[in-house]
Amino acid sequence: MDEQLDHAPCGFLTLSETGIILSINHTLLKILNYTEDQLRGQHVNSILTVPARLFFQLYFFPLVKLDHQVEEMYISLKTSKDEEIPVLINALQRRRKESTVLECVLIPMRKRSEYENELLLAKKETEVALKAKDKANAELKTILKKLEIQKEELLELNKQNQKYKIETKKELELARIIQETSLTAPINNEKVQMEIFYNASGELSGDIYGIYQMDQHRYGIILLDVMGHGISSALITMTLHSLFQRLISAGFAVDLVMKELDSHLHKLFQNNEEARHYSTAIYLLINTDRQTIDYINAGHPPALWQDPDGKQYELGSTAPPLGTFEGIVFKTNTFPYKEGGRLLLYTDGIDPLASNHLSPLLRNTIPLPLFKVKEEILQSLNNEKNIYHKSDDESFILIDLK
Repeated sequence: MDEQLDHAPCGFLTLSETGIILSINHTLLKILNYTEDQLRGQHVNSILTVPARLFFQLYFFPLVKLDHQVEEMYISLKTSKDEEIPVLINALQRRRKESTVLECVLIPMRKRSEYENELLLAKKETEVALKAKDKANAELKTILKKLEIQKEELLELNKQNQKYKIETKKELELARIIQETSLTAPINNEKVQMEIFYNASGELSGDIYGIYQMDQHRYGIILLDVMGHGISSALITMTLHSLFQRLISAGFAVDLVMKELDSHLHKLFQNNEEARHYSTAIYLLINTDRQTIDYINAGHPPALWQDPDGKQYELGSTAPPLGTFEGIVFKTNTFPYKEGGRLLLYTDGIDPLASNHLSPLLRNTIPLPLFKVKEEILQSLNNEKNIYHKSDDESFILIDLK
């Protein structure tokens, strides 16, 4: 990196297509309080806040793939001391030799945000003070009378709220049971062996999966993660579940399944953009007779395929998340596999493990049976929770192909 760019009055970094930091200038390193050796080769998530990671997943990378650039996107970076730094980012996708890189310019907005917040606060305080001064004497007696009435009303509302809280808790528990009952059981036979983990961060989950044996040789496995948590996300997972269960069981092709799920989300929110939800998804069709795997990854964390000899491949994102852009063409990817290979699919609740744990963990547990590998992943996940105190829906599926 030349001297002028290295010390420019703005941050500059280059990323690979998968988000790996290839280079970073001195200005941005100083802002983030890192050294170049600490960040080069790391995933960009290491300098993003949790909301910014989701923003990158749902908007930044899909926009770059579609338009080859991003202009004036507002996000927050995270320093080595966990301080949030608001920035404007402009990015351009550029071809270099045999690879494609993302060149990003980041302009800190901390001072501007502070000034705007101070001005808004001062304006609000002035308006409140003026109104209070003009009306205080005239309204004091009326307010006291209203407060007495409101006190009685609040006592009654509190009783109603307690009753509603108890009833709502019962309804949520019933909804949780219904949601978990809809989940399919793992398939274990002479061709495939599976282990599953599913854990909601609250009463209801935005994660959903389905496992179906379509005939003697074909198996469909789908894993989705609807944005957000709680009731709204859970309701959407149930509508998606009903649809993909019917499509996969009927033997529809991989691209048609994803296209129908995408169309369903667009139709669901076509009259209400404010309520729009998106969903990442990965669907695999395993053919044990041909020993092939067809798959499409729509903005989902990359699944891991491991050959019997330990060589690994990432089944990365091939399309934006479902429900983001209309008219997306879903292209099916196919690869052959050898007997003895192992698959790992997971949602972003397991994502902090991806860069540091999942890949080496899978490689180091080749001789172990699947239930032991599952225990190892859960132990690593618990260790990560102790460090990051993270709360998110957690799901993963382990598959051995015999």
